[in-house]
Amino acid sequence: MADLRIRRLTGAAVLPYLRDLARLRISVFREYPYLYDGHLDYEEQYIRAYTASPTSVFVLVFDTTRVVGVATGLPLCDADPAFAAPFVASGDDPARFFYFGESVLLPAYRGQGLGHRFFDEREAHARALGGFQATTFCAVERPAEHPHRPADYQPHDAFWARRGYVRRPDLLASFSWQDLGEPAESSKPMVFWVRAL
Repeated sequence: MADLRIRRLTGAAVLPYLRDLARLRISVFREYPYLYDGHLDYEEQYIRAYTASPTSVFVLVFDTTRVVGVATGLPLCDADPAFAAPFVASGDDPARFFYFGESVLLPAYRGQGLGHRFFDEREAHARALGGFQATTFCAVERPAEHPHRPADYQPHDAFWARRGYVRRPDLLASFSWQDLGEPAESSKPMVFWVRAL
């Protein structure tokens, strides 16, 4: 970890790293449970949409000049409306929530405390902005008997719970993407986790 450098950027400041972050997302999200068959152009557009929010945050991990990890976030009201929809349906005001997009880290850099650092940095950013009562993110739900589930797979639920996040099955969204080896996109359930700031 001593050789790694962490930078927190906001809004358009991350644009010089757009292609690096797109490649990183494709690489990490190929793994279970996402099994995402990503495309570079789409990924760049996805990240660029985050940069449109001046209060978005990107926590980048560098090994010398190479980006090896990133965690993202932005106000829930600035995210794609599909992310806010479960909150609106439940009577929660989306303006109260700061949304965490993803935490992706290359395998060689895991187990060094960077997952905690990703959450620390984003939570600190949300607190510094003010006006948010909670942070939230969503995670894909795969059946326990999924054919591509590795035998040694450990879900992140315990880690998130230790961070103070509560799984909210009442806040459920559905998103579509193409799994590796599938001919077309299919819908996947995404459950939100919430922590009061």
